[in-house]
Amino acid sequence: MAGQTGLFDLRDRDAELSKSGDPLERLLSVMDFKVFRPTLDAALGRKDRCKGGRPPLDAVMMFKILVLQAL
Repeated sequence: MAGQTGLFDLRDRDAELSKSGDPLERLLSVMDFKVFRPTLDAALGRKDRCKGGRPPLDAVMMFKILVLQAL
């Protein structure tokens, strides 16, 4: 079964990335993204979701994605 990942392949890959200096781990250790939450929540001005619908994606997670795209 070529191309199929094994039970521990992902864990081993993550360990190799950490050992060689993963840039994402370094970014998270340097920058605290939680400080942007009040600003993001105020800027987005999300409506009350009491009527239902899909819950919005986390604003901090989306901000992290934008930062990574800009690198």
